[in-house]
Amino acid sequence: MNSPAQLVRHVRGSSVLVLDSPHSGTAYPEDFGHACDMPVLRRAEDTHVEKLYDFAPALGVHWIEAFFPRSYLDVNRNTTEVDVTLFDEAWPDPVETDPRIMSKVRLGKGLIWRTTDDGLPLYRRKLSVAEVKSRIDRCWKPYHAAVGAAIDEAHRMHGYSIHLNCHSMPAVASSKATDFPGEAHADFVVGDRDGSTASPALSRQLCEHLSSLGYSVAYNHPYKGVELVRRYGNPGLHRHSIQLEINRKLYMNEETLEMNEGFDALKKNLGSLVRRLLDINPRKL
Repeated sequence: MNSPAQLVRHVRGSSVLVLDSPHSGTAYPEDFGHACDMPVLRRAEDTHVEKLYDFAPALGVHWIEAFFPRSYLDVNRNTTEVDVTLFDEAWPDPVETDPRIMSKVRLGKGLIWRTTDDGLPLYRRKLSVAEVKSRIDRCWKPYHAAVGAAIDEAHRMHGYSIHLNCHSMPAVASSKATDFPGEAHADFVVGDRDGSTASPALSRQLCEHLSSLGYSVAYNHPYKGVELVRRYGNPGLHRHSIQLEINRKLYMNEETLEMNEGFDALKKNLGSLVRRLLDINPRKL
């Protein structure tokens, strides 16, 4: 798993819709060097999210998927969101200073994770600058290049683009995972960074569609969206990016990571959501 082509899957589409799954990767690179047991580490994954949306390319949807795990490198963080205490030497590149952006880094969830969601350290060693730069070159850069290219192509072909950033979340937030530890999550969380990355009217359409299917839906709480919607969403230019979080209890056992009896029904309903998005022109909302 060394080349970018092996670490990122990009299926070109023909529609206005771009879907990406940045956190469902299960291919753990040999150079990870983590100290955690694998069952503990795997709880960081958005396990099976790529399976929930595997129908999308057949509908002409652009699809991007990371094969590497988020705990190895989180492409939903900027390359400036680094914890300099992880390194055995000085980090030579810029480091984010905005305290709001750096809140996740303080929790151990920056570009390179320091701890698990339960606060267990991932490493018993310091990381070298060279190995982290290699992760950025092999993982972060090709992933973002694929997402950016897909959105550009959708926008060029149709005059607007809709980007759905696909995630899953635990049923209950752990003590180190968010700014709201212990919070019981809704079935879905729709995030557009308070209307800055997508038209609020479009986001409302998502919320209303999911609610009509019987799900509980939260809007911009506790997840507003992070780097992948912030970087590519610009509703003023008809580029809409929305982060969609799915409660894992709807489709899997959070302890064993096995899909449960709700998986097929959820996948069917996500299909209806994707088809709804394909029918929406945000310029007419």
